[in-house]
Amino acid sequence: MTTIAQISDLHFGAEHPDVVEGLLRDLEAVAPDLVVVSGDLTQRARRREFIAARAFLDRISCPRLVVPGNHDIPLFDVVNRLLRPLVRFRRYIHEDVDPFLLAEGAAVMGLNTARSSTWKDGRISAAQIECLETRFSSVPPGVLKVLVTHHPFLPPPGDPAPPIVGRAMEALRAAEACGVDLVLAGHLHHGYTGDVRTHHKGLHRAILFAQAGTATSHRVRNEPNSYNVILVNPRHLHFSLRVWDGKRFGETRTEEYVKTGPDWTPDRNPDQATTN
Repeated sequence: MTTIAQISDLHFGAEHPDVVEGLLRDLEAVAPDLVVVSGDLTQRARRREFIAARAFLDRISCPRLVVPGNHDIPLFDVVNRLLRPLVRFRRYIHEDVDPFLLAEGAAVMGLNTARSSTWKDGRISAAQIECLETRFSSVPPGVLKVLVTHHPFLPPPGDPAPPIVGRAMEALRAAEACGVDLVLAGHLHHGYTGDVRTHHKGLHRAILFAQAGTATSHRVRNEPNSYNVILVNPRHLHFSLRVWDGKRFGETRTEEYVKTGPDWTPDRNPDQATTN
């Protein structure tokens, strides 16, 4: 079984130092096989914020897959925003903004949805959808396929107002066709999980999703700092929400899904599934 920790919306420049240290301690205890960072590493894409984000990432001992968020594009530096929007992300975090990683039991692909032409909304391009299809179609059978973006594919429960990523349905149809099982995103500072078909009725099989809250910033929105831990094997997913209580992160909610044929369904016998 592979353990993925999903952290998001770190917002260095608006971070809580105590929460940063608590997160690093908790990640060390959880000992994930992979840490996924679903965007917004900085608050205003300033050099000093990227340096702080880089120092944070360097303290994580396991492999990492990182995508940019809209806050990782400069807001006030108009020249860089228009001509080189991700120059600092590429310099300090990673050159590849659409990364791909094949871990034991999981193939994980990130897509950059941040765009300099918008203030906060995101979009997936036709070229990125083609890349998604090419990369995931080459993954061998029996490997769980995970797609990572910053902007979400569906709004939070009970709040249909927040916009979703542009070309969401086209990307999800491509993801469905090439066997993607799980989508990870951030941006909204709310944590929730489920099946994308609750919002996208045109899909024919389940693609599970996990939205991450803000892991370390003070920009919380009616819920505390949190992150997700996902236990993965090709036929079982266990989601755990870990929440900051003022002193430490701890598990507050879990959800289980089992794959039955081509589809994912809630697991009615989670203890047995987790030990398989």
